[in-house]
Amino acid sequence: MDRETQFLGQSGAFLDAVERASRAAPMRRPVLVIGERGTGKELIAERLHRLSSRWTEPLVTMNCAALPETLIEAELFGHEAGAFTGATRARTGRFEEADKGTLFLDELGTLSMGAQERLLRAVEYGEVTRIGSNKPVRVDVRIVAATNEDLPKMAEQGRFRADLLDRLSFEVITLPPLRVREGDVAVLAEYFGRRMAAELQWDAWPGFAPSVQKAMEDYLWPGNVRELRNVVERAVYRWDDGTQPVGHVQFDPFESPWKPVGMPRAEAAGDGEAAAPVRVAAPTADLDGVSDLRAAVDAHERAIIEHHLGRNRYNQRQTAKALGLTYDQLRHCMKKHGLGERG
Repeated sequence: MDRETQFLGQSGAFLDAVERASRAAPMRRPVLVIGERGTGKELIAERLHRLSSRWTEPLVTMNCAALPETLIEAELFGHEAGAFTGATRARTGRFEEADKGTLFLDELGTLSMGAQERLLRAVEYGEVTRIGSNKPVRVDVRIVAATNEDLPKMAEQGRFRADLLDRLSFEVITLPPLRVREGDVAVLAEYFGRRMAAELQWDAWPGFAPSVQKAMEDYLWPGNVRELRNVVERAVYRWDDGTQPVGHVQFDPFESPWKPVGMPRAEAAGDGEAAAPVRVAAPTADLDGVSDLRAAVDAHERAIIEHHLGRNRYNQRQTAKALGLTYDQLRHCMKKHGLGERG
């Protein structure tokens, strides 16, 4: 499982999770890795394998959510020829492929109850039986599983076997989301930015403009490190001037004034008339926390101007046109907020 990304970060929460993985690596016991999407669960699984005595043996990965329920058991445990329609020849499963090594089960919470039962037997007795066979095969596999689901809650609701959860949770490593990793956004953005600049063959890395740095620090990063990497690389690649700090960042790649609007539901219209689409703008700040209206309005106006200056490569005439201002009006606003030629 080769990865282009690396473990980068300096926050205590992140380093604690990495340290726990390092301590658990030499153990033969199963490990559960819990975390939101994009937090690096596969990287932890790889670390658990590479730092164990099994590092020379296979590391086999299976995404449990990527296969239909009817094929998951065949993928995990293998099948004999003729076991089901389309099984023209015998095939080993992931357990047999990972013998003496590590089996990484991603999206564990999506496993069907039938697959969970067979997985429990494999964990307890160290043997698997191919579909269509009654002869068990002994395997020596260390299981690392990952999920972004609340497995204890699923067990309480009867959607996940409690006995399987007990067997797999010898150690549980919970990865912190990027929004709580203090200082790591800047570290990661710098790393991904430098790498993208090198890919574009820039002579040097100019860094990010202060407004872009602040925007990235304030963003909540629901997609975590994976999202940050995409946002940074997109910002650098779209920035034409490699001699100036990157001055614009777009978090939502689908953001566009020409973004299609879905048709309203028929029942929303009365007497057969089509209902007009309604757009509601969500507040972008904590309105209850505003105690100085003038300062809040000025800060919002400055942020809008900075954003559009960066988006238009600091071309002031294009920026004025985008904001519905005259050139002189834009210059007045820039002077009012102390914005120079480069923000």
